[in-house]
Amino acid sequence: MGKPRLLIVEDDSDISNMLQIYFTGQSYDVDVAPRGSAALEKTRTNLPHLIVLDIMLPDIDGFEVCRILRTNTRTSHVPIIFLTQKDERSDKLAGLELGADDYITKPFDIEELKLRVQRAISRAEQQSLTDPRSGLPAGRLIEEQLRRIIRQQHWAFMDVRVNSFEPFKEAYGFVAGDDALRFAGMLVGEVLDELGTSNDFIGHAGGDNFVIITAEETAPAIRDRLKARFADEVLSHYTFLDREQGFIRTVNKDGQTEESPLMRLAIGIVSPSEYQFADIREITEMAAEARRKDV
Repeated sequence: MGKPRLLIVEDDSDISNMLQIYFTGQSYDVDVAPRGSAALEKTRTNLPHLIVLDIMLPDIDGFEVCRILRTNTRTSHVPIIFLTQKDERSDKLAGLELGADDYITKPFDIEELKLRVQRAISRAEQQSLTDPRSGLPAGRLIEEQLRRIIRQQHWAFMDVRVNSFEPFKEAYGFVAGDDALRFAGMLVGEVLDELGTSNDFIGHAGGDNFVIITAEETAPAIRDRLKARFADEVLSHYTFLDREQGFIRTVNKDGQTEESPLMRLAIGIVSPSEYQFADIREITEMAAEARRKDV
């Protein structure tokens, strides 16, 4: 996986700078927000693997930030560790009731905080809650969303695949491959911010496969915008030569050179107005079949 992304929400610049320097040295990708409103915006635009959240903030407090994140479908799974000024049972209970994963009291031992961060991220991955590369919801959380919608109406399930990803990864390496997947996940989020709602769901089903649950009426526009933006913006992941020729060259297992097209998105959409679903497996299978026809 790439570097885990941390968001430090702390208005004390001495503490936030110290945490940023320390965790950057521990091979984390660290961003800092001095206010609750900034934390919500940063989480929306670049989903972190974990948030270290101070309770006392100058605009909205950490409890309210946590509540908003937990009630938003797209951020409800992100692990949160509270930083609290005082060792009061009421603060701890309030945080845990809102869905925080852990808490630590100031002044804190930074080694202890590091272990708590590692444990929370590892637990989310081991329980198949998030994908380690994108930080997006994975296995169990995707299944939960499918079980939630199967008896409802007016939704659309979108199967999104990055075609020609494997040749790209072979030619450019694993690090570049992880960067391309993170780009794809962030692009989905940006398009949903533009055309969808905060109740839309984004999941990373594994490898080059993403899923979206959105309103039926907005799904076609989301599909068209995603495909167009991806085709244009993914070019920055290729060398000038590959962009100009429109393909990359790879060597197959027989030692022969092959030409592979540049990455693009294939998207299949299914909805209850078109199909009757007996179980969640039928939703994913029919969406995958629709996606395979998207040539």
